[in-house]
This record gives sequence, structure tokens and C-alpha cells, in this order.
Amino acid sequence: MTAAAPNPLRPRESVPAERPALWRHLWLWTFGAVLAVWITLVAVAVSTGFREARKFIDGQLVATAQLWLATAPADAVTPPPGIVGVDDEYIPDLAVLAWTNGALDTDTHQLAKGLALDRLSRPGLTDVVYTNGNGPRDWRAYVAEQSQGERVRRVAVLVDKRERNTLGLDIAEHVALPALLLLPLVALVLWWTIRRGLRPLERLSREVGELDSAAGQRLNTEHRHREFVSTVSAINTLVSSLQAQAQREREFASDVAHELRTPLTAITLQAGAAQHEPTPERLAQLEQESLRAGRILSQLLDLARAQRSEGGAGELTPVDIAEVAGQLVATHAPLGHASGHELSLQSPDVPVAVRVSPLLLELALRNLIANALRHTPPGTQVEVEVWRRGGEFGVSVSDDGQRAGAPAPSVAAAPGQAGGLGLGLRLVERMAEQMGARLERSTGQPPMTTCFTLRWPA
Repeated sequence: MTAAAPNPLRPRESVPAERPALWRHLWLWTFGAVLAVWITLVAVAVSTGFREARKFIDGQLVATAQLWLATAPADAVTPPPGIVGVDDEYIPDLAVLAWTNGALDTDTHQLAKGLALDRLSRPGLTDVVYTNGNGPRDWRAYVAEQSQGERVRRVAVLVDKRERNTLGLDIAEHVALPALLLLPLVALVLWWTIRRGLRPLERLSREVGELDSAAGQRLNTEHRHREFVSTVSAINTLVSSLQAQAQREREFASDVAHELRTPLTAITLQAGAAQHEPTPERLAQLEQESLRAGRILSQLLDLARAQRSEGGAGELTPVDIAEVAGQLVATHAPLGHASGHELSLQSPDVPVAVRVSPLLLELALRNLIANALRHTPPGTQVEVEVWRRGGEFGVSVSDDGQRAGAPAPSVAAAPGQAGGLGLGLRLVERMAEQMGARLERSTGQPPMTTCFTLRWPA
């Protein structure tokens, strides 16, 4: 028992389960984008927190210095209540150093011994380093002066920069923490939204996977999203094309079987009769039917060779139709002379070039010329014409003898209705499709009675 041939209209295999799902791919990219936005937000929050903390602390230093000069008595050795030593994250611990006429009279945190006091001699904001047994530490200071007659008062308000940094981080945390807490919720909502949004695509994918194009099924075009209209239309068009191709394949196989059955049946009958009475007529008939079967097989082999060596339509190269036609007319001239036919060629002065497979063009034109010589009586004129009219161009094979075994042709008759002309025209029709041309049949221009044309549209 032979294995059934694979159906070209059905999917060869299902999608492997190990391939990543589209929703996961979209979710990862979307979550990555959200994460990148959150990281950017954190960076901006940290930068903003430190900037605002710096401005806030500098403002407190200035305000405290001005308040000290305005409210503290001249002989004060301790700071007024509410200015330093308050335990609150937004009110840092401030240190105050005050001088009267250059003499230090106030040092709230005992910092004078570890400071470079010359840095505190000029009014304004400045950075100083405080050094003690624990190593150097950076402090921020604001110095202000006030003159009252001969008395000059100078005050320096300082804060440890670590407190300012702590305040900046706290501001950044208050900005970024809500976004961080919302991140899992955002990820969950994104996951649900993507899965929900991809349901129509998953439904379409499932319908495509279950589509039995061999039975002529089509996708439903109703209730589709606008974005799927072109996809559904393209799939249905492809199914229709595959159906038409399969129908052509079945018709072609039927034609091949029919064409081969006639000579093989005749060969069988004549061979059986020749065994009992081998007359010259029976042997001649046996030879004729054998040659006929051989021609059919030769045509099939030509088509198979063209499809195999050229990959179907083949590599498209510019080919001069007139040059190919001239070579074939010269090749068939001896055969035409021997059969009593007059074979001629008409072509324009300028090349008529077309991008096709050279082998397919040669095989198609050779079959048309051979059919004209084989199926017309002696004395028939066979004319090969290469032409260009407007934007169209092509090549025609005409004759003035009624085709043997064929009814009077009608204009634009279908190539498949060429009754009696054999498998050659079916082959030419298939080759024309692969070359992007049309095979047309007409009565031709008088005195011609039959004309087969390979036409390339504009």
C-alpha cells in the first residue's frame, strides 16, 4: 500500500508549542518600557529631591542667620528656642557661631576648633570642612554681618551636608515610592489588557489553523476588526488561488491520463494483433502510436525539466522574443519542408524583450510551432509573428489550414477547449501562467484560420 500524498492545501504541521506566545512578547516589551519610565522617574526624583533639599536648607540657613541677628541679644551664648536642636526631618539640626567685633561669643555645637574659620569670614553661602577625631565632614554654611555703630556682629549658621542628603533622599522616596508600589498593579493591568486585546488575533489564528482549504472553506469576513480585513481577504484569496491551482492540476492530470490512454490502448491492441498476424500496416500503426506516446512523455519531461532547473517560473532574465522565435523557426524549417508546410517568421526591427525564463519561453513556443506543423495538412502556411502593439507585446503562431480533429475555432476560445490538439496546449497554458502571459486562441487574420498567441499585458 502506498502512502497518501500530502495535501498541499492543508497546513503541513501545527505551530510548535515551545514557540513563545505573542502576548508574552508584547507584555515583556510593554513592561520593559514601563520599567524604563519608572527608572527615569526615580532618577528625576532623586535629582529633584537633592536640588529642592539644597534650596530648602540654604533658605533655612539664610533665614536662621537673619533671625539670629534680629532677635538674639548681643551677649547671647545659647541659641533662641526653636532654631536649633529640633527633631524633625524637615527642620535639620543647625549650628550657630556668632562673633562680636571678631570675638567668638557663641558656638552652639562646639565646632570652632575643627573649622577653618577663615572660610567663615566673608558673608554668603559657602562650604566648609569640619575635622574631628572621626575624620573630615562637609558642612554647608551661611555667614551674615551686622554693624551697629562700632559694634560689628557676624553670625555663621551651619548644617551637616549629610542631613541635607538625607532630606533629598526622603523627598525622592516620597516621589518615587508611590510609582514603585503601583508598578505591580500596572504590570497586572498590562498583562490583562494585552491578553484581552489579542483575543481577536488568537481567534483568527485558531480559525486559520482549523481551516480546511481542501474542502473549499473560507474565513468568515463578518464581525472582523478593521485591521484584519486585509489579512482575511488575503487568506481567502490565497485559498481560492490554491483551489483553482488544485483544479488545474486535476484537469491536467486527467488530460495526461486521457492523452496517454489512447496511444497505450492502441499499442496494446496492435501488439496483440501483430502477434497473430504481423502485417506492415499493424506494425506501422504500432510505431505511430508508440511515437505519439513518446511525444507526450517528452513534453511532460520538458515541463518537469523547466520547473526543476529553473525553479518553476525560473530566474527572470531579459529575452528577445524575436531571437528565440528565429532560432525555433530555423530548427523546424527542415521538418516543415518535409511535411509540405511553408514556415515563415515576421518580427519588428527593434527587439521585443521580456523578462522570463528562457527555457520556458523556448518550450512554449516550440510546442505551438510543433502543434501547427503536426495538426495541419500539407500545403498549409504556418506563420510565426512577434509583435508589439501599444503597451502589449507577444508572439503568435497562425496557420491557414483547418486543424485536424478540431472544430472551427471561435474568437477567444479557451485553451482547454482545443479538442484534438492534445496535451501540448495544456503544457503551453501552464508555461504561459508561469511566465506571466496569457495563451489566447482566435481565428487570426485572413487567410489564417487558427491563431494561438502568447500575450504579455502592459
